[in-house]
Amino acid sequence: MISEEQLDQYRVDSTLLRVIRDVSPTNDVRGIVVAWDDETVLIRKKNRRVVKLARGYVYQPYENERPPAFMLPQETITPDDLSDDAE
Repeated sequence: MISEEQLDQYRVDSTLLRVIRDVSPTNDVRGIVVAWDDETVLIRKKNRRVVKLARGYVYQPYENERPPAFMLPQETITPDDLSDDAE
């Protein structure tokens, strides 16, 4: 969980953040911290809409690379020769 001090620093500096919610980069939220409480953080997106997110997500500056632990596997999946229709 992100600390009060870190959230306050992001708010004061108006740091553009990436909020990582799962392994898919398309589900990331990009915006700046507006407010927070014990369980949630309000993020203002570029289109000025506000999103209420849990504090348990990963919050990082947007210019930083996405951590590899939160990336989808990059290896290709090769199909096997067996299929269900072969019976």
